[in-house]
Amino acid sequence: MGFTKKVLVCDDSIMARKQLKDNISQCGIEIEFIEGNNGQEAVDLYNEHKPDMVFLDIVMPEKDGATAAKEILESDPNAIVIMASSIGTQQQLKNAIEAGAKDFIQKPLDLEQVKKVVLAHLGGE
Repeated sequence: MGFTKKVLVCDDSIMARKQLKDNISQCGIEIEFIEGNNGQEAVDLYNEHKPDMVFLDIVMPEKDGATAAKEILESDPNAIVIMASSIGTQQQLKNAIEAGAKDFIQKPLDLEQVKKVVLAHLGGE
């Protein structure tokens, strides 16, 4: 089956993290999850674990997803950062993409969209 991939899921909502993990788990890739609940935690956990992929919610306490993405990508330009955005966060999403985020998923989550993004970035080996 290949190697286990490490995925950091960062969202201040436990339900959102669970839903995203459930969706990612259905991609047929072996995943070890790391969870954070704010932007600062995302940056710290990234630096500690160097996951293969990061999902960041845009609207989070302490540090928003766009800022966290920028900091992660400054420390590791090859990081695969995926933004999770709901309607109304277009400007932050634009900032995150400009900072180097590789992709985004729209909330509410759509399983097919999550699969497509995960497989596009992790399924190529």
